[in-house]
Amino acid sequence: MRLLESKKGLSFFAFEHSEEYQQAQHKFLVAVESMEPNNIVVLLQTSPYHVDSLLQLSDACRFQEDQEMARDLVERALYSMECAFHPLFSLTSGACRLDYRRPENRSFYLALYKQMSFLEKRGCPRTALEYCKLILSLEPDEDPLCMLLLIDHLALRARNYEYLIRLFQEWEAHRNLSQLPNFAFSVPLAYFLLSQQTDLPEHERSSAREKASLLIQQALTMFPGVLLPLLESCSVRPDITVSSHSFFGPNAEISQPPALSQLVSLYLGRSHFLWKEPATMSWLEENVRAVLQTVDAGDPVVEACENRRKVLYQRAPRNIHRHVILSEIKEAVAALPPDVTTQSVMGFDPLPPSDTIYSYVRPERQENCLNLGGGACSEPRSRPLSFPTSLDFLFQVTVAKLYRGGGEARGRSGWGSEPQPGPEQADAGCARHDGQLPPQRPRGTARGRR
Repeated sequence: MRLLESKKGLSFFAFEHSEEYQQAQHKFLVAVESMEPNNIVVLLQTSPYHVDSLLQLSDACRFQEDQEMARDLVERALYSMECAFHPLFSLTSGACRLDYRRPENRSFYLALYKQMSFLEKRGCPRTALEYCKLILSLEPDEDPLCMLLLIDHLALRARNYEYLIRLFQEWEAHRNLSQLPNFAFSVPLAYFLLSQQTDLPEHERSSAREKASLLIQQALTMFPGVLLPLLESCSVRPDITVSSHSFFGPNAEISQPPALSQLVSLYLGRSHFLWKEPATMSWLEENVRAVLQTVDAGDPVVEACENRRKVLYQRAPRNIHRHVILSEIKEAVAALPPDVTTQSVMGFDPLPPSDTIYSYVRPERQENCLNLGGGACSEPRSRPLSFPTSLDFLFQVTVAKLYRGGGEARGRSGWGSEPQPGPEQADAGCARHDGQLPPQRPRGTARGRR
């Protein structure tokens, strides 16, 4: 990693690939094109800390329901990149930036995202929330993985309601967070859950309840197509007055622009269970009736919201599509536009930016040759260059021999069973990022600058 520049209190960094690591990267791309996960396993025998190979193999293990192995591979990928940190790169300062347009940086984003997903599934939402904040802090303006579609969900799961409310208050003016369905519904829910806390003074609870009701009515007016799918996901049968009304009826969901339907599906797929509590449902019902009275009274705000929906949600930006692919929520993936679903999506680099900044180029090779070991060509390439995101191949035996056997493969690669340091313990000064096992620093020696 090197420091590119520092300006306005921010430091811009970029990972760099050594010549040896570049060779491993080229072999990895050949392995991807071969559509054989075992070729990635072979590559990891000689380059056991090659990040993209670890991430791709982690996905393959996850699809084979080997969650423990998948988590271990992601942790090893993070360890590899942490050992290459610049001495000035800080995960906690909030002032360090990584440009997603650089392919070398994307691996760090994806490794953090996968680790965050594993933490959430293991019931650690608070830790997952901190990872989400970290990913967002690396490039908050562009938000390449669109963490704003997830951070509210993790904040609610972690019961960190004050953080979610503060984020909304500080970013609403310049990011229009209320125009995202997830924030439009999660923020009033946070206010309501805050009002339910008995340790707060009565006036604070009352104020939070009033704010929650105001915001949820605005959300229901802006996004009426959310209500019936939300109730259906919660196994709640709506009142006939609500389900038959033209504002909340089936037409409200059907008439939504495709991009808005995608955002709604993403939000409901993640967060519908947060609304299942009886107290929450009673509060929601109360505000639904208030919105219907407003609609029947012909309030001009209703028409203004309808016009805004037609204008704002014509097409989702690329970072939202990237987030949907990584989320793997079936309803949201099904709503992706044809120009995304018909192109090849690489699991190790989904939907790369169109303005990618390349620091080196892949050398030309013989058209019909696969060469993973550096020697002579071993196999003609006759398969297409696309690589499926779901790897349904039977290669568990090979993986087990390489990573669990404890024999020759483990000794050769240095993949021991000892625990690796986490982000807080990474040696930022003496490690290298070349695909090989980083050297160990003897205890008591000073850290050397890379």
